[in-house]
Amino acid sequence: MSIWYATREDVARALDVRETARNSAQIDRQIEAASRAVEALCHRRSFAPAAETRYFDWPGTPGTRPWRLWLDDSDLISVSGLASGGVTIPEDSYFLEPSRSGPPYSRIELNLAASSAFGGGPTPQRAIAVTGVWGYSDTETPAGATVAPLDASTTTLAVDGAASAALGVGSVIRLADERLTVTGRRQLDTGQTLAGALTAQAKDTALTVADGSVFEVDETLLVDAERMLVVDVAGDTLIVRRGWDGSVLAAHDAGATIYAPRSLTVTRGALGTTAATHTAGTSVQRWDPPGPVRQLTIAETLSALLAETSGYSRALRAGEGSSERNRDAGALQTQRDATFDACGRMARSRAV
Repeated sequence: MSIWYATREDVARALDVRETARNSAQIDRQIEAASRAVEALCHRRSFAPAAETRYFDWPGTPGTRPWRLWLDDSDLISVSGLASGGVTIPEDSYFLEPSRSGPPYSRIELNLAASSAFGGGPTPQRAIAVTGVWGYSDTETPAGATVAPLDASTTTLAVDGAASAALGVGSVIRLADERLTVTGRRQLDTGQTLAGALTAQAKDTALTVADGSVFEVDETLLVDAERMLVVDVAGDTLIVRRGWDGSVLAAHDAGATIYAPRSLTVTRGALGTTAATHTAGTSVQRWDPPGPVRQLTIAETLSALLAETSGYSRALRAGEGSSERNRDAGALQTQRDATFDACGRMARSRAV
C-alpha cells in the first residue's frame, strides 16, 4: 500500500456514505490517485517520513559551491549519518539548510570552520551517502495504545478506544522505532454490553455501559447491525448518533454486545523501518500529513468520486446550475493553489 494523505474514513464521513466493500474499494482507489496528484502538484517525492540512505554524485552540477550539496528532489528531515568517499563526516562539521524554515531541508553545507570535505571517492558516482529521515514532515499525535503483544510477523494489531477513534484505513502509525500503515479495520469485542435497552428512535441517544472510560469520542460502535458514533462520554453514559455510517436504526436489548473497529490490519516495517516485537500497552503515534495536503487529498477524492458516480458527464453548460458548477470548480482550484503556496516548491537552480 502506498502512503495516503487522507483516510478512507475521512472521505466516507465527508460523503456520508455507508461503508461497504464496493464503496471502500472505490474510495481507496481515488485516495491513492489523489495522494499522487498532490505530490505532483507540489513537486514533492513524498510528504511522509522515510528512513533510508540516499546517494549523490560529487562533484555535482558545474558551478556548485564545493561546500554545498543540493538534495535535488529529496526533502530531508534529519540526518543520522553523512559520508563522502567512504569517510564519515562528523555531525558538527555540517549544517542542514535552510535552518530558518526547515525541516524539510533542501541542502547540506559543510562547516567551513571544520576540516571535512566532499569528494574523495574513486569516481563521482554515488560519492556522498546521506542516511536519515527523508520527507516533508514528521509531525505526530498520540493515538492510544496497543492492548495485546505483537510479534515481528503478525499483521493484526489490537488497539484501545483512543486508537480506534483516531485511526483509519490509510493512517501511518509508529510503535517505538517501527512504522506501520493501516490497511484495514475489523470489529473487536469491547468487553462491554448495553446496560439498558435502546429503542429504534434516533432521539434515544444515551447508551449506558458498565465502564465508560474504555470508550472515546469519535469512536464508531457496532451493536447488533447498527453503527453508532460516540459524540460525548459522561461517566458511564455514551452520547451517540444513531444509525451512523448508513446503518439501519433498530431496537437493542440490554446485554447486547458492543463492538468497535479495534482490530487493525497493518503493513509492518513501513517507510524504511524494521518490523519488531512490541508489548501490550505500547504507545501508538499517528503521523499527521500537513493540513493543506490532507484537505486537498480529501477534496480531490470527493471530486473524483462524484464525477465517477455521474459517469463523468457533468458538463458546464448555460442555464440552470451552471454557476453552481463553476463555483465548485473554483473552490477546488482555490484549495490546490493554497496547498501549493503552503507546501509546494518551484524548480530549483543549482548554479550556486
